[in-house]
Amino acid sequence: MFMYLDELSMKEFKENVNENTVVILPIGAIEGHGSHLPLCTDSIQPEYVAEKVAQQTKALIAPPIRYGFCSSTRNLAGTITISFDTLRSLVYDILSEFLRNGIKNIVVLSGHAGRVHMAALRLAAEKVVRENKVNIMVLSDYDIAYDLLDSDESIPNDDSHSGLIETSRVMAIRGDLVKGKGTAGKDRPPKFMVLPDPEKYFPSGVMGDPRDASKEKGNEINDFIINELVKLIEDMRER
Repeated sequence: MFMYLDELSMKEFKENVNENTVVILPIGAIEGHGSHLPLCTDSIQPEYVAEKVAQQTKALIAPPIRYGFCSSTRNLAGTITISFDTLRSLVYDILSEFLRNGIKNIVVLSGHAGRVHMAALRLAAEKVVRENKVNIMVLSDYDIAYDLLDSDESIPNDDSHSGLIETSRVMAIRGDLVKGKGTAGKDRPPKFMVLPDPEKYFPSGVMGDPRDASKEKGNEINDFIINELVKLIEDMRER
């Protein structure tokens, strides 16, 4: 069983929140993920992980944020991005309010792993940590998932956006939203270049090869992420 923080009453909140309470804040994005995956791909993944992890750790789940900062995918159909400053300020305000309410152990879990997006989350968390005594982790579930690249030969080393890992995970979580397996993305933006139109290098919205994706592989990857995050939360509680 898991509980969403905003579904508690005032009395239940007081009863369930103490210095050992952990709150998971899932953050996603509305972003183009090819012809086969939904725009909410980066949101449903961390929300699923948060629910499974909360069942094992008794963490509370904060209401998810389904908007993020999208740069390389900004001009793909359906992508809706907010600004870096908006995301940073929003997350800072929420983290500060958690602390004001006595919550001192927080996991910011993002399903969107864009570098600038993650930088906004980390800057917000760093400011709160500098100002207060609080434990905050900031990570993407893909920080854990990509650990499999070195040990699982069935996953291409260059797997990326809308590829095998992401497609498999969504097939396992919300298979009803997956429209086939998509096609392999052939090109990627050149490394280190700052571009006004990076999507021209992957107009299909896919960077990777989803054709070998499967629900079974998705369950395997999701379980790996969940188990590793449970360990991280247990370690955080011991700090």
